Amino acid sequence: MNIDSATLHSKLKEFFGFDSFKGDQEKIITELVAGHNAFVLMPTGGGKSLCYQLPALVMEGTAVVVSPLIALMKNQVDAIRGFVSGNDGIAHFLNSSLPKSQINEVHADLLSGVTKLLYVAPESLTKPENIALLKGIKISFYAIDEAHCISEWGHDFRPEYRRLRAIIDDIGPAPVIALTATATPKVQNDIQKNLGIMDARIFRSSFNRPNLYYEIRDKTDTKRDIIRFIKQHPGKSGIIYCLSRKKVEELAELLNVNGIKALPYHAGLDAKTRAENQDRFLMEEVDVIVATIAFGMGIDKPDVRYVIHYDIPKSIEGYYQETGRAGRDGKEGICIAYYSYKDILKLEKFMQGKPVAEQEIGKQLLMETVAYAESNSCRRKLLLNYFGEEYTRDNCGACDNCLHPKRQFDGRDEMKLVIELILSLPEHFKMDHLANILSGEVNSLIKSYRHDKLEFFGAGREHPVRFWAAVIHQGLMLHLLDKEIESYGLISVTEAGMDFLEHPHELMLTEDRVFSEGEDDDDDLQAVSSAAAGGGGDPVLLAMLKDLRRDMSRKLGLQPWIIFGDASLEDMTILYPETLEELKSCQGVGEGKARKFGKEFISLIAKYVKENEIVRPDDFVVKSVANKNDNKVYIIQSIDRKLPLDDIAEAKGLEMEELLDEIEGIVGSGTKLDINYYIDQNIDEDVVDDIFSYFREEAESDSLEDAMKELGPDYDEMEVRLVRIKFLCEVAN
Repeated sequence: MNIDSATLHSKLKEFFGFDSFKGDQEKIITELVAGHNAFVLMPTGGGKSLCYQLPALVMEGTAVVVSPLIALMKNQVDAIRGFVSGNDGIAHFLNSSLPKSQINEVHADLLSGVTKLLYVAPESLTKPENIALLKGIKISFYAIDEAHCISEWGHDFRPEYRRLRAIIDDIGPAPVIALTATATPKVQNDIQKNLGIMDARIFRSSFNRPNLYYEIRDKTDTKRDIIRFIKQHPGKSGIIYCLSRKKVEELAELLNVNGIKALPYHAGLDAKTRAENQDRFLMEEVDVIVATIAFGMGIDKPDVRYVIHYDIPKSIEGYYQETGRAGRDGKEGICIAYYSYKDILKLEKFMQGKPVAEQEIGKQLLMETVAYAESNSCRRKLLLNYFGEEYTRDNCGACDNCLHPKRQFDGRDEMKLVIELILSLPEHFKMDHLANILSGEVNSLIKSYRHDKLEFFGAGREHPVRFWAAVIHQGLMLHLLDKEIESYGLISVTEAGMDFLEHPHELMLTEDRVFSEGEDDDDDLQAVSSAAAGGGGDPVLLAMLKDLRRDMSRKLGLQPWIIFGDASLEDMTILYPETLEELKSCQGVGEGKARKFGKEFISLIAKYVKENEIVRPDDFVVKSVANKNDNKVYIIQSIDRKLPLDDIAEAKGLEMEELLDEIEGIVGSGTKLDINYYIDQNIDEDVVDDIFSYFREEAESDSLEDAMKELGPDYDEMEVRLVRIKFLCEVAN
């Protein structure tokens, strides 16, 4: 079909109101109109939809658009009908949600030639009655949207997508255009091979979104930090992504309780509620949508100002695509993700039970995410490198690592050690295995390969595993090392790496970031910290508070940490609490601790605030919603009744360790529990005295790990935990 450039420009203006095409749009459309296959790799906001919408409107026949989500289809159909007024039949979607009367209407419009765009889910396309229907009409072309769903290496793999080529051949061949916002070179090749379009012309736009700011925050303060962030951006639209439906519901409820208009969105809601919630967000009746990854694909809201990941995503592709929903209008877009390694362990657990190959792929994608989150390199450079694009600037000026760079060191010796280790092994291994060898960590895999007998085993034991993982990751970034994705991420040395080994030179690497283990999902909101995620506090006040704590510790004969931990003091330098109620909002400060030690601290802070004319934040108290988990209430009541802990655990279907986790959480939020009745019956009095004395006189923190090291193998961990709880209740709280 021959449609000249002037006609395309005139139709662009007529239907979409634009005077000119963006990027490669015109070339892509010309390719499709000429009857050729095309592969379009264009970041979110780049204008992918127009690449098939305009040719569908100008070509003869009906374009079949395969789309993964009903919400996306509805949004696109409404948009097309808006462009072409007075003809609702111009675009339709066909899926299981439609009543029979609407299905008949779609059939009639298709057969009469009125419909130019038909959106279908891959599941609907496989139905014999739909295949028979489409065989009877002229297909202009097939558009496979969100094409990364085809690839097992993609972040939203959908098995139904892999049957598309056979169905297309059955209905009748026509040009195919595959479109996606995120595809590594491997995923791209997988898509082309599966769709049978290896001859397709590839249109690759830059993945760089210069208006987006990327930041990873430590997951120690999440709910409070999110509320504070949103209140600092009043009236702006945002999306918060969570991995579980339960967390979506909880967080949406919490935001509303704290005066933020928010709605949930996940697959567990009925279709009507999902559609209503989406429409209310698009119409700006609410500011925030809290969603699982089901939300946002193809949703055309250009002014989303921030995207927050409460949970780190399962892959870099997923992360990139979801962050891409911010700032589609080219203006400010803030992308914040909260990270803790505990979340990674949860995601790995979810993979159990899947086929081994799928688990390996999933784990490899997950490790890429870990490397991104924990890296100190420019986040923009990391993302673009992942998608096969080179970013040449040293500092992007719009990510946490570039704005707050970590200390660098000359890592030539460390990189040489990594390269020498890899070359000494007869086979290739993954990043974590190599890092374990260098740091001298023994595990079952190390033992099975007898790598604990290597000369390189423990050669870098002065550094932890994550340090060596960071060195290897930076080696990949510098192209000294290579990672074979086909072989699940095995690391090899490149020619550049060999050259570096022969001619070593200064190699500035960045130190690894240290993240906490992360918070539990049910953490009490009154015991969260804003220091780690919100940035540093007031250093002058912090020094004064530490002096006060030291004076009090001498006077009371207590270790300083027992009075208030460092995290509590850091919170005080951010929140400036002037009442005991406000003091309880700081991490690790419960009712008892506030009353017992708080008076002098709030008095000092009030005086400091007045003398320095400090404007205090007004978001002290994060209102919490009723806790639906009745475990805590049951445990507290049972301990008050002096029931044996074993019986309490059995009644709630908990292991003893899990029960102690719960009790430690309760005590950590400031509630006193008296478990002396159980300790007296089960632990020798001398043992109790020894452990109690350790915490009172020697311990520098309440760390269980430190206690076990100091007390030695004669003491049982369960005993230490129980006495530690007793100590926290009687002294620290």
